[in-house]
Amino acid sequence: MKEMLNLEKLDLEGLMRRAIALAASAREKGNHPFGALLCDLEGNIVLEAENSVGELGDVTCHAEHNLMSAAARAFGEEERANYVMVTSTEPCAMCAGATFWTGIRAVVFGLSEKGLIDICVSGDNPHPPLLNVPCEKVFESAPHHPTVVIGPVLEDEARVPHLGFWT
Repeated sequence: MKEMLNLEKLDLEGLMRRAIALAASAREKGNHPFGALLCDLEGNIVLEAENSVGELGDVTCHAEHNLMSAAARAFGEEERANYVMVTSTEPCAMCAGATFWTGIRAVVFGLSEKGLIDICVSGDNPHPPLLNVPCEKVFESAPHHPTVVIGPVLEDEARVPHLGFWT
C-alpha cells in the first residue's frame, strides 16, 4: 500500500479561499458555483478549474471533473500522485470517481455534501437531483488505493457562492 501524503505544509485556509473564489467566478459566468484547484505538497497551485455546466451545456463539466481531465492531460501518473485537490464543495460521486481514476490521493473540501443539500432543498424543490453519496464512500471502495479526505474546511465561507443560486 502506498504511503499517505504529508499535508502539513499546506495553508488549507488560503487554498480553500482560492477555491471559493473560483466558485464565485463560475457563478458570475452563469455556471454552477463550484471551483477547484490542484496543488503540490508545498502548496503551489499547478492547475485551477471552474464549473462550466452553463456555458458548455454539458452537465458533466463540474469543476472537479474539469480539473481532473486537465490534470490527466498535463501531468504523468507519478506527478499526479503527489498533488492535492482543494475544492469549494465536497466532490459528488462522479467527481470522486474521476479523482480516483486520475490518481489524486488527497482531497480537501469546503462545503459538505450535506451542507449543499440543505441549501438546495426548498418547498419548491423538496428533492433536488443530487447524489447523496459522500466522497469518502467512493474512495473507501478502493481500500488498496487510500485517499485522504479533509473537510469541511471554512464551510461557512464555502456556502456563500451557493446562497440564492439554487432557488
